[in-house]
Amino acid sequence: MAQLLKVHGSQNQFFILDQTELKTKLSQAELVALTKQITDPTKGLLDGADGVLVIDHTDHADALGSMQVINTDGSIASMCGNGLRTVSRYLADKYHQDAFKVETMDSDLAVHRETSLAPGVPTFSVEISPVTFNKESLPFKNLGGDTLVDRKVPAFAKDLTFTAIAVPNPHLISFVSEDVLHSDLLGRLGRSLNQPNNYFPDGVNVSFAQILDHNQLFVRTYERGVGFTNACGTGMSATSLAFCLNHPNEADFEETIAVYNPGGMVKTRVHDDDGSYHIDLIGNATFTHQIDLPEADLHVNNLTRAKISDTGEQIDYLNFVNNLKQQEV
Repeated sequence: MAQLLKVHGSQNQFFILDQTELKTKLSQAELVALTKQITDPTKGLLDGADGVLVIDHTDHADALGSMQVINTDGSIASMCGNGLRTVSRYLADKYHQDAFKVETMDSDLAVHRETSLAPGVPTFSVEISPVTFNKESLPFKNLGGDTLVDRKVPAFAKDLTFTAIAVPNPHLISFVSEDVLHSDLLGRLGRSLNQPNNYFPDGVNVSFAQILDHNQLFVRTYERGVGFTNACGTGMSATSLAFCLNHPNEADFEETIAVYNPGGMVKTRVHDDDGSYHIDLIGNATFTHQIDLPEADLHVNNLTRAKISDTGEQIDYLNFVNNLKQQEV
C-alpha cells in the first residue's frame, strides 16, 4: 500500500507524496496526471487541494530530501513556502531531525522546528530565498525600467503603486485600503496577468496587502496556476520585504512581522545583509488526513480504493484561528 497525506499551511492545502517510499516511482507524466485528478474539488479527494508536494531523495549536503511543487493545473512552481513547512515537518518526523535543509528547484533552503503557535499546532520556520528584483528574474517587460519598486502602473490600476519581487516565485505586490482589498480588482488583475499579456509573459502571483499596525499586515494573493488560495507563503514573505522597503516607519527589518491571511496567520522576519535579502516564514504545518491506497492505483490515477483517516489535527488549528478572530486585529 502507498500512503499520501492531506496537509496545509495557513489553509493552503496540499497532498504530500513521498516517492522514496514507493517500490516504483511515478513518472513526471504520472505525477502531473495524479495532481490534476486528486486536487480537483469535485473529482478528487477531500474536496481537492492547491497542489501536490512530491518528496524525493537528494544528494545535496545537509539536505534530508527534495521537494517538487505541482500546481492544480499541472504546472511546476519553483517554491512554495506554506508547502515547504509541511514537507519540513514530514522529513523532521521521518528522520528525527529538527534542523536541516530541503532541496527545492532553485536552492537548498534551511528549515527548523519552531515553538508551536498554539497547542496542537506544529510550527516550522523555513527560509525564503533567493530574492531578486531584476526584470529577467521575474520576468517582466514594458514596465519602464529594469526593476519595479513602489511605482505606479496605470495599466494595472490608476491609483496604486506596485513592487515586483522574485523569491524565487514571481510576485507583484500593492499596499491597498480595506475597500480595495475586498473589491474585485485583485481577481481581475490576477486573471489578466496570468493569461497572455504584455507585462508578465510567464504569469505572476499578485498580492494585495492592508497595513493593520506596526509590523502587522493582512495579505490576500491570487496565485499563478491556482487562483485564489487561503494563503501564499512566498507571497506573504515577498510582501513582508516590500513592507520593510516601502514603509520603513511601519515595518522593521530583523523584527517579527505578523501576517494575517484568509487561512489564519504566519510570522515573518526579513533579513537585510547589506542589500541582500532573505526571509524567515514561520507558521503551522498541519496534517489533516492520511490516505492509503494500492501503489499500482497511483500509476493509473485510480483513487476509488483510497482509504482515508482523519488525524484530528484540524480541530486544534481551527481553535487557533478562532482565537485570532476574537482578537481585535
